[in-house]
Amino acid sequence: MVKMLRMAKQRGEEGGAESLGKRMARLRKARGLTQGALAALVDTTQTMISEYEQDRRRLHAEMVVRVAQALHVSTDELLGVKPLRQHSTQLPRKLSRRLQTIAALPPTRQRTVLHTIDMLLRGAGGSRATG
Repeated sequence: MVKMLRMAKQRGEEGGAESLGKRMARLRKARGLTQGALAALVDTTQTMISEYEQDRRRLHAEMVVRVAQALHVSTDELLGVKPLRQHSTQLPRKLSRRLQTIAALPPTRQRTVLHTIDMLLRGAGGSRATG
């Protein structure tokens, strides 16, 4: 873990990723808190907050949670974890309109259209949709 912190600190000096301490200081200042005020919120001393922000000490898991709560951020944001790319579950508008049109058909016509789509997908190398 110490090696990882040193590497992160080096990357921060080269203009890469922001260190945990620097991020913590930035978030604290953005909330208008002094080191002493944050220390009071997380039940520690101003000296400890200073050492965390200067990357002289590592935050243990419980302190990460306390600091994140005090700063009103997620632990991921405090730790600098990039959110996973979320795939959109929303269908494209054209496809959605076509599906609505199919859904409005009588059941026998729906089966015919879906059968045709299944045949086309099989011919294109896609898997058969069931439902």
